[in-house]
Amino acid sequence: MAVGIFDSGLGGLTVLDAAQKRLPDVDFLYYGDNSHAPYGVRDAEDIYQLTHKAVHDMWDRGCNLVILACNTASAAALRRMQEAGVPEGKRVLGVFVPLIEALTERQWGDNSPPREVAVKHVALFATPATVASRAFQRELAFRAIGVDVEAQACGGVVDAIEDGDMILAEALVKSHVDALLRKMPRPEAAILGCTHYPLMEDIFQKALGPDVQVFSQGRLVADSLAHYLERRPEMIGGGAAGYLTTGNAGRVSSRATQFLRREITFEAA
Repeated sequence: MAVGIFDSGLGGLTVLDAAQKRLPDVDFLYYGDNSHAPYGVRDAEDIYQLTHKAVHDMWDRGCNLVILACNTASAAALRRMQEAGVPEGKRVLGVFVPLIEALTERQWGDNSPPREVAVKHVALFATPATVASRAFQRELAFRAIGVDVEAQACGGVVDAIEDGDMILAEALVKSHVDALLRKMPRPEAAILGCTHYPLMEDIFQKALGPDVQVFSQGRLVADSLAHYLERRPEMIGGGAAGYLTTGNAGRVSSRATQFLRREITFEAA
């Protein structure tokens, strides 16, 4: 029985790793659309169509619940998929939820009016598509008032990480943080709005300085998923666990093994 975790590439492995540690008795099916990565430079319609196809494939394989461990897919496709209708007994959830829960210190089911929160100045680092969608700002506005969000599109970072060029990725992160700080010199918190970015969390933190609280998604999503499955154990599903990719299985397996520092073997989707 497996819960599905979908990502455009390898970034969702940061969520998978945290979820496996938090929920050792739950199996997971990871699906990477590596042949079409990165999503962050694609238009909204393209992202929706690719996400829709992959999620339906995972549902067909027996996953009752699929987590979009991809902020770009969550921003561009999740709401549209939910509004179009989800098959009975199936669910698709995104990864903005735990971030906003943490930032606003309120539960997702709390539908009370938006209120003031402690953090007033937030830096958002995300892919160009996620920034363009303004999905994070929209969801945050439903729950909090008086929060200034400055978004920085971090072009090139995902590509560098997927290619294993961490020197370039580090240089790009520093450049994007510098650009953000020119627009918002004193952020109180920073959101790493892409599941690739936790791999560079130390670089973000160092560039931002010790006084900025950095919110990263792996642990937050894993905790949220654990609470969700406590309430909805039937969503664990009956599909087989494993690792699927639309890309070159050998290359993706090698890169994933480097990511998680343990043997990972992908099969063709």
